[in-house]
Amino acid sequence: MRTRGTLRLATRGSALARRQASLVRDALEERRYEVELVTVDTTGDQIRDELIHRLGKTGAFVRELDERVLEGDLDAAVHSMKDMPTEQPEELVTAAVPERGRPGDALITPDGTTLEELPAGATVGTSSLRRRAQLLSERPDLEVEPLRGNVDTRIEKLLAPALQEEHQERTEADKERKGNTGNDDFDPEYDRTTDEWFDDLSELEKGALGREVETAYDAIVLAQAGLERSGLAHYVDYQELPTSTFVPAPGQGALAVTAPDGETARDIQTAIDHPRSRVETTVERTILAELGGGCIAPVGIYAVVQGEYVHATVSVFDRDGEESVTGSRDLPIETHAEAAREFARDLADRGAAALIEEAREDAEGDGDESVSEEDKPEGK
Repeated sequence: MRTRGTLRLATRGSALARRQASLVRDALEERRYEVELVTVDTTGDQIRDELIHRLGKTGAFVRELDERVLEGDLDAAVHSMKDMPTEQPEELVTAAVPERGRPGDALITPDGTTLEELPAGATVGTSSLRRRAQLLSERPDLEVEPLRGNVDTRIEKLLAPALQEEHQERTEADKERKGNTGNDDFDPEYDRTTDEWFDDLSELEKGALGREVETAYDAIVLAQAGLERSGLAHYVDYQELPTSTFVPAPGQGALAVTAPDGETARDIQTAIDHPRSRVETTVERTILAELGGGCIAPVGIYAVVQGEYVHATVSVFDRDGEESVTGSRDLPIETHAEAAREFARDLADRGAAALIEEAREDAEGDGDESVSEEDKPEGK
């Protein structure tokens, strides 16, 4: 029954994007709105063979959704906040920031190995400039290789080599078992046949068996919120990376609902906005905007409301994690936006601006026009 009016929300078509949009839909429906999710196929989703920072358009997964909203086709759009450019069209507002999910990163390995336990020279997959720099800062011996795709795609790429090797071994064992029928002294290596083993695999593992292996990863790094929202956290072994060292991307774990400035935006804010999450992400995005790093530099920014203050932590690296400018500060919550700008200016004076400019020159030299570290098909 229509009770508060139907809202048409734009979302990307990936599994993760639709799960996240569903969280917003459910929250609105609890406030007696009728909600329709409308899938928008973005240019960024169609480009699947390029690294994130080579897509060539800042906010490749955001702008096209917002354009549909501004054209009046849809009422609002649901985004991963970390994908959003710091500059928005004047007529568009962030109508709501629902309660934030886990903000940190997760290191996933096939067998539960931690970052500290990875062998020297281990290959870790990520296409995030920030994660690459942070990994190399902690473990300069690692080989960090590009990794893109939906969350399930990335995990399948991680699991593929070991599963395919085991499949081959089991297939050979099946042949040997058949050749030794009636031999009482034969001791098979595996108790079950390959078909029996395959039937017990998860859909994720079955998908990994069909993957073409181009790079054998020992570990990969993903946003923990994306891993959990994808419903895959229970199927893999992972380590939560500390936010004090692996400072998250600004807005990581948070969703944002954008809408034209007006009554609809105000209604959405009243219904589902989470004030604490809005303050924390406002601080993070304000610092990012003031630093001017966008997505061309490895920048981590994380803010947490603590009583009357917002504790903000920032780390800015060069691309190889060899140089960094880091800092933390308690910002008065009543003036959090201006205090965040002042903190950013201090960091810039301490060398953050120089690192960001160096990263910008590197990007221009590479012919890159970088976009958000998380701009990628995530159906992740």
